[in-house]
Amino acid sequence: MRAAKWVNLRKTRIENTMNLDEQLIALESKIAHQEYLLEVLNKTVYQQQKQIDELDNLCKALAKRLGDLQARESDAMLPHEKPPHY
Repeated sequence: MRAAKWVNLRKTRIENTMNLDEQLIALESKIAHQEYLLEVLNKTVYQQQKQIDELDNLCKALAKRLGDLQARESDAMLPHEKPPHY
């Protein structure tokens, strides 16, 4: 009887050890996948920030150009000038 209990106990320990090994492998796999996803997300955020910076610079350049054009236009027009047909 004792030998059978010992065999069952030994078998349970082996099964638990295998279960722990499988759990450890599963956790390592999940961590590796999360590290990969974190790297992909970091690259995506970096690219998006780069594009935002480029668009911001373009917007500033266009606003400056528009301001310059408006200043030139207002300088070219004399106030209260009568049209040539009067």
